[in-house]
Amino acid sequence: MSSLKQKLLTNWHFMRLLRLGIGLAMLVMGIQSADWLMGMFSTFFLYQAVTDTGCCGTQGCAPVRKPANAAVVETVEYEEIK
Repeated sequence: MSSLKQKLLTNWHFMRLLRLGIGLAMLVMGIQSADWLMGMFSTFFLYQAVTDTGCCGTQGCAPVRKPANAAVVETVEYEEIK
């Protein structure tokens, strides 16, 4: 339970706040106009904001980040083609 609480209360960045704002605005507009399709779209954005997921899943589109202490240097070999 503590990990769920920690995930909900931490790591709020710009995109997460933007999704929350879009979701809430769409939800209000859907309720005011009695449009159930708008309500369904708003739940999609609200779900993304609450769970901190994107369209590709949990940070699926983000590049893989290596820890700062994992300094692995790879050597590249070049072959000259004539």
